Formats: sequence, C-alpha cells, structure tokens
Amino acid sequence: MQVKHLLLIAILALTAACSSTKEQVDENLSEAELYRQAQADLDNKSYTSAVNKLKALESRYPFGRYAEQAQLELIYAYYKNGEPEAARSAAERFIRLHPQHPDVDYAYYLKGLASFDQDRGLLSRFLPLDMTKRDPGAARDSFNEFAQLTSRFPNSRYAPDAKQRMIYLRNLLAAYEVHVGNYYLKRQAYVAAANRGRYVVENFQETPAVGDGLAIMVEAYQRLHLDDLAATSLETLKLNYPDHPSIKDGEFKPRETEEDHRSWLSRMTLGLIESDAPLPPGETRASQDVLKQFQDAQDAIPEELLPENQDANEENEEDAEASIPRRGRSWWSYLTFGLFD
Repeated sequence: MQVKHLLLIAILALTAACSSTKEQVDENLSEAELYRQAQADLDNKSYTSAVNKLKALESRYPFGRYAEQAQLELIYAYYKNGEPEAARSAAERFIRLHPQHPDVDYAYYLKGLASFDQDRGLLSRFLPLDMTKRDPGAARDSFNEFAQLTSRFPNSRYAPDAKQRMIYLRNLLAAYEVHVGNYYLKRQAYVAAANRGRYVVENFQETPAVGDGLAIMVEAYQRLHLDDLAATSLETLKLNYPDHPSIKDGEFKPRETEEDHRSWLSRMTLGLIESDAPLPPGETRASQDVLKQFQDAQDAIPEELLPENQDANEENEEDAEASIPRRGRSWWSYLTFGLFD
C-alpha cells in the first residue's frame, strides 16, 4: 500500500512541476476587473492563478481601492496553495504595514495556520507519520502565533479555534519531549533523560505527557542511584497516575533494560573469560588511549633533546610506578598475542 502511495506522490509532483508555468496576467485589466477575476479564481480553488492576479493587483495599484484587501487575501491564497512560508511572510508584511487594520486578527490567524500545517505536507496525507516524533519547530511557531492572537484579540471570532489548536499543539510538544527523554534512556544518558522528564513535568502541566515525564525521572534517577529523588518522583507518579503503564502491582517497571556492554566472548563464557579488565572509577577507554599516545610521543623524543633533569624525573616516576601493583596478562591474552587484551 505504501508503494502505491509513493507512486501517487511522484506522479502528482511531476504533474505539478510540468504545470508550474507562470500565468501571464493581462496588463490592460482595470483594478476592479483584476480583483473580480482573483475572487473568481479563489471561488474555483484556482489558487495559483489567484496568487498571480492578487500580486499583479498589488503591484499595479499599490494605493488603489482594493490594495489592502488584496494583501489580506494573498495570505489566504498562499496558504491554500500549499506555500506556508510565503503565507507567513505575507502575513508578517500585512501586520507590519497595517497594525490597526480591522481585520489584522485574520492575518495573525492565517499566520498561525500556515505554521500549523507546515509539517503536514503531501507525505503526511498518504503515509502514517507520527507528528510527535518530528521536529517541533513549526508546531512551536504555530503555538506562539496563536498565543499572540488570543492575547491581543481575545474577543476575535478566530480566538476559540486558535485556543483549541493551542491545546493540541501543547500536547504534541509535550509528547515530543517524552520521545526525546526515552531516547536518552535508551542511550543511557540518564542526566539528560532526567532533565527532559523534569522539563515536561514543569512546563506541560495538564497534558497527558506529565505521567510519562515522571516515569522518565524515576527511571533515570534509579539508574543514577539517586534514591531519594527516585523515591519522591515515584511517590508522585503513584499518587497522580496510579494506572500508568510503568506501575505494575505497585512496583515500578523500567522501560529500558541496562545493556550488557561485555564482549561476546565474556557473555558466551558467562564471565569466565574477560577480554577487558574493568576500568577504575572516572576512567574511560578514551582517556587510556590519550595517555598511551602521550607516553609514546614522550618516549620518541631523542635523548639529546631531553632536559638535564629528565633522568632524575624518570627515576622518581619509576620508583612511583614500582609501588603500584601491576595487573598481569591473562592466559587468553597470551594465547591470542594480545588481540583480546
């Protein structure tokens, strides 16, 4: 089924590309006739033709009777023609030029609608895309633009619809943050996961994602062994969301299981053969590589270039190293010539 959808999208894209030749607008048309034809194109849903005529009307008669109305309807024509960026730009221009216009609230509303539908292009109409997993930039812009409309024009006839869309957008943004938090849990970035969960709880109250944010906090704090914070978050989760999927029989069930980072050889032999010794606290393989590279570079310095007190320093270092117990190589390391060291 998805292959058919993709073929249909390709055909529509080719058809649009072939039919995108710019329409020539008669230069002898009067202002009234241009506006009448543009209105007829809007009624017939010929939005490309309407855009061309409205742009011609604005450029030929910038101070005419229909100039301001043409600018306003050009926003709508761009929006219906699937050009959200052009619609937002036209709306911003109208708001800047006519801040006291009686219909300026309509420009704010169309600007928010253009951002609202920006991520819902041709693909989302045919493919089952999860909008909560996509980049929320346009959704955040739309929320802010609808917020401007409702704050500046609370009695506008477009305010009720804008408020309903803001509720949806707020839930969408919260769900996106939950997806990011779960991604951090999977990557074992527990500090980042805890911060995302707390951000959801603090900034998206009264959304369905708050329970998921608390669950992320509990799991991240447990992995970080921050027992007090984990217990507090879990108590809040049980109190407010007792039916959350992460709570089973009164116990918290982590979403992600800690991955086993041992080598395949160690797992196959149930830990009898360890290919790598456990690292000391605060030390990583990368830091060991850096220290080894530094030591190799230092050993490569010719003796004549060493400082005069280098020998004394080396003796002190050798004495210090001698006091540190060394870990012998395993029989497996000898057998594989250090390949699994």
